[in-house]
Amino acid sequence: MARRSDDLRPPLVSAPDLPERLDAAQPRRSTDLIASRIELDGNADLAHSTLEQCVLTGTADTLDLRGATLMDVELRELRIADLPARSANLRRVRISGGRIGTLDLSDARIGELELHGVRIDYLTLAAAKAVDVRIGSCQITALDLPGATLTRLAFTDSRSDEVDTRGLRAEHVDLRGLDALSFLDVASLRGTTLTFRQAELLAPAFAAAAGIALRD
Repeated sequence: MARRSDDLRPPLVSAPDLPERLDAAQPRRSTDLIASRIELDGNADLAHSTLEQCVLTGTADTLDLRGATLMDVELRELRIADLPARSANLRRVRISGGRIGTLDLSDARIGELELHGVRIDYLTLAAAKAVDVRIGSCQITALDLPGATLTRLAFTDSRSDEVDTRGLRAEHVDLRGLDALSFLDVASLRGTTLTFRQAELLAPAFAAAAGIALRD
């Protein structure tokens, strides 16, 4: 049975719970930081760390968050060439403004993530499990979603050149606010919502996936 449009559920995303006062801290691998402000300048290694109620700002070639746990964290106006966060755990995290070359969230476990006003060259959520994600006013050159499990994700006023949806498992995923030039696997768009215009533009790809030849 086809899903009714009013069955689409929006993401439930709340702002990070940040204290009024934040103490300056330096990034270190496998550290625990609470209520801290981290100013980046150069490479930063926070792999396998736990960050709670923290704000990260600044510029770095690499910000390593692999295996880290982030709860109530904001990454604000970052300029990062490489941000690996593979297998990270994110809860109530906001990434606002700035530019990121590569944002690797593959195999991550995500609950309540907001990306707003960020320019990202390459974003991957391969094999990630994410619930409640909102992406607004973002420019993402390449968006990789192979093998991802996404629940309640919505785009607004965002653009991408290429979206890889191979093996995507989607539920309540709203793509109406994503202006994408191409989807690599339209057969994997089950569980998503598109505009009529988007569906019209994708009609040749849908036909090809269904083995239908189109000729005038």
